[in-house]
Amino acid sequence: MEGAQRAEPGWRNLQIAGFMDQIGPLQRSTREGEADRYGLATNDSHANHIGSIHGGVIASLLDQVIALTAWQAADRQPTVTVQMDTRFLGAAKAGDFLESRARLRHATRTLLFVDGEVTRGDAPIATATAVMKITPMRKGTE
Repeated sequence: MEGAQRAEPGWRNLQIAGFMDQIGPLQRSTREGEADRYGLATNDSHANHIGSIHGGVIASLLDQVIALTAWQAADRQPTVTVQMDTRFLGAAKAGDFLESRARLRHATRTLLFVDGEVTRGDAPIATATAVMKITPMRKGTE
């Protein structure tokens, strides 16, 4: 994105390398009891040709937040998305601050089932359900 973006009040920027760094920075709430709430400040680069935030940006935000939740639930072992079903419920426009959170619904030894949501204020924008696979670290990658 265009240089270092300042975090919204009550939020702090997370350093996540790779694709999320290209659309972020992803922010995390600093408010008491809301450590599992993440945010994305949008701008014109996130919009499609009609001025709405591109569905790919919203899906990417959901996937990242779901992955972080799965990673924490898997005791910080890497996880990968096996399947993610996304439902778009509303729209956002450039300049909107999107908030997202996810919760673990069920876990097995190797799979995690996680639900996520994106909102703009109190308005729902999208929800997702995902299956995440725990992928233990290989020797030499720690």
